[in-house]
Amino acid sequence: MVMLGVIAAVLMLTVSGLLLASAVLTSHRARAAADLAALAAAGVLMRGEPASAACELAAQVAAVNHGRVQQCLASGTEVRLRVVVPAGVKGLGFATARSRAGSTHTR
Repeated sequence: MVMLGVIAAVLMLTVSGLLLASAVLTSHRARAAADLAALAAAGVLMRGEPASAACELAAQVAAVNHGRVQQCLASGTEVRLRVVVPAGVKGLGFATARSRAGSTHTR
């Protein structure tokens, strides 16, 4: 009976550890997707293209990284994004990350 309790405790700790690892990984993926999307969008703005093109490219880059752009604010040569990435384990929800790229000063 004691052995069964020990096995159950070890199993619960293992599952908890895996869920925590999945949440941390999702957070890292969200940050990476937001950073890459913001850099891509800033590059578009620095070439003089419109904000809509920058946000469109940001959405594409985020999607490639399993994310979705929730908010895209582009002005001048600066872009600010909020990206959401679903957790790898169903039921854990989503991770959200924000990123900013570009110059706040125009040349």
